[in-house]
Amino acid sequence: MLAAARKGVLLERLRRDGRLVVKDVAVELGLSEDSIRRDLRELDAAGLAVRVYGGALPASPAVADYSVRQEVARESKARVADAAVALIEPGSTVLLDGGTTTLAMVHALPRAFTGTIITHSPTIAAALLDHDAEVIVIGGRVFKHSAVACGGAAVEAAQRVSADVFFLGVTGVHGEAGLTTGDAEEAAMKRALAERAAETFVLASEEKLGAASRFGILPLTGVSGIIADLDRGDPRAGALRRAGARLLPVPPAPGPLDIAR
Repeated sequence: MLAAARKGVLLERLRRDGRLVVKDVAVELGLSEDSIRRDLRELDAAGLAVRVYGGALPASPAVADYSVRQEVARESKARVADAAVALIEPGSTVLLDGGTTTLAMVHALPRAFTGTIITHSPTIAAALLDHDAEVIVIGGRVFKHSAVACGGAAVEAAQRVSADVFFLGVTGVHGEAGLTTGDAEEAAMKRALAERAAETFVLASEEKLGAASRFGILPLTGVSGIIADLDRGDPRAGALRRAGARLLPVPPAPGPLDIAR
């Protein structure tokens, strides 16, 4: 079997099963484990898989550049944003992570909301200029990939705030890998923010579900809930629940009859 064909088979296994075990695939395909590992190294380098001990997990497409991510799964992000905004109590203090799903939350948030919003994203802060809410920005070195402040100064500043709720952006939500993102310092910043809120909810649009990135943020059981754009019968929903995740419902997309009305 040619290398290109092998890689196609490996990617199909990842899409179908949500993980891949080198030993099992090698037996199934009648190939050496070294050949499978070599293919996985190349798929990992291309951003198509995430190597883990003994195999690999599906790579998240949400690690693309910010401008590219704005065009990915826009309707799904809007549904997640609407469900997240519904959890915000009037007058509360809200911590908002950076990212395109969080930006969709700002667009869904009523301008008359009079609570306090704390964020380490200059993009999110700028989008809130026309809202009535008080806005507090956590400063630090700007990680341009996600348009957020990270690093030691940002983590130290985060330790001086507290909030009722934190809406956490991730690039991967996987039953085995947990909640992940593509940068170590950004992962550390997200953990620091989660520690400063009474509750943490994950924003999980469709492209992040069943996928993983390189750096762990928190386990699935380490947050109050995951706002997941998943049908109840989706196998990924079952896998996440078996891993201990609490999934919060997202309103379904309107069908043709709903749109006609």
